[in-house]
Amino acid sequence: MDSHHVMRGASERSMRDGFVTRFGGVYEHSPWVAEAIFDDGNIADDATQLAKAMAAVVDRAAYERQLELLRAHPDLAGRLALQGELTQASTDEQKSAGLDQCTREELERFQSLNKDYTDKFEFPFIFAVSGKNIVQILENFETRLGNSPQQEFATALGEVHKIARIRLEKLANE
Repeated sequence: MDSHHVMRGASERSMRDGFVTRFGGVYEHSPWVAEAIFDDGNIADDATQLAKAMAAVVDRAAYERQLELLRAHPDLAGRLALQGELTQASTDEQKSAGLDQCTREELERFQSLNKDYTDKFEFPFIFAVSGKNIVQILENFETRLGNSPQQEFATALGEVHKIARIRLEKLANE
C-alpha cells in the first residue's frame, strides 16, 4: 500500500472519530448511531436532516438493539440523577424541567412510578422533558403506564427521537 492510501485512511479515521465524538451522545450511550451515519456517508448539512437520518438508523435497527438503546436512558429523577452520574445532556434536560428541584413527595412519586414502569416494560420511562414541568411529566408518566408493551415501546422510541432532535439543535447552535 502506498503512503497516499495510508494517509487517506488515517485522515478518514480522524474525520470519523471527530464526527462520533461530536454526535455519538445524541442517542444516549449509543455511539453506534453516529458511526452508522458516518459509515453510510449520510452526513447531512443541517440538524433536521441529520435527525431524520439518525432516526432512520435507529428505526432500521434490530429490536434487541432498540431495546438496548431504551435501556441506556436514565430514570427521571432517579438514583443516577441524585448521585450526579447522568450524562451532561441528561443532567441539563432534567434540570430544565425542574427535576432537580422535586419535593420529597414528588421524588417518592417518581421513584414509585420508575419502579412500576420498569417492572412492566423492562426499560426506563423516557420522555422528552424539555419545555415540560413536573406536573406534566408525572401526568404523562401515569397515563403511559396504561399502555400495552407494544404501544409503549413505540412511544418510548418516539421520545428518544425527540430527545435526539433537541440535542442536535442544541449542538447546531453551539
